[in-house]
Parts: sequence; C-alpha cells; structure tokens
Amino acid sequence: MFTPSSDDVRRFFCEAYRKQRSGEILSPMDAIAADWIVQHPEYADVLSDAEAALARDYSVEGGQANPFLHLSMHLSIAEQVSIDQPPGIRAACNALTQRLGAHDAHHEIMECLGQMIWTSQRNGVPPDSVAYVECVRARCA
Repeated sequence: MFTPSSDDVRRFFCEAYRKQRSGEILSPMDAIAADWIVQHPEYADVLSDAEAALARDYSVEGGQANPFLHLSMHLSIAEQVSIDQPPGIRAACNALTQRLGAHDAHHEIMECLGQMIWTSQRNGVPPDSVAYVECVRARCA
C-alpha cells in the first residue's frame, strides 16, 4: 500500500494546480484535486511555489491552517463517499449536501473525521467509523 510522505502530498497538490492552470491533461486524481483547489483560491500562492511549499512548516504552534491537510481531507471524503465506505457515509453526505451545499457539507464532515481520528489516537483504539457516520448524520438535523 502506498503511504505518501508530507512532501509527496505537497508535490501532488502543487503539480495538480500547475497542470490545471496550464491546461494540461489531468489524471483522474489530479482532476478531483483540481476541483477542490478551485474552490480554495486562498491557497493559490502556496500551491504555485512547490519549493516554498515543501519548506513551509504548518505546525499547530504556528497557528496557520495547513492547506495540504485541508485538501487531503477533501480528497479523502470524496473517496469515502464514492465507495460508501464507511457504510452510510454517502447517504449522510448527500443529506448534508442538500442542506448546506457540497463544499460546506465537506467542511462539516471534516470536523467529524478530525474528531474520529483525534479520539482514536488519544485513546489508542481503532477509528470508530460508526460514530463518524453518526456525527455526520447529526449535522444534517
């Protein structure tokens, strides 16, 4: 299984942005990334300079959101929804999308995903996908 480093992830998003801007043919994953990048124009400066992106520190102490983590979460959620894994995430996302729109729905789902990961890491237990989907469903109300 492929486990990209943070540098790999940064290069991927910078390259997808470069390809999209220059009108090059995009791979399916590049196209999905480019769709989310377009919805985040605030990341353009960061994505346009790959070398600076690789050198930049996005530690919690720095107080600045990590655009690569944010975009990666969009991709992760898109993949989860496309294969309905965990089961029920597609229906929960669709319901939330009807209420908020796709982009805002993803941001709400990110909160649930982050909470699930944090709880898992904090307690040293596997991620609770049922609680994750329930968290998303609760945001539909």
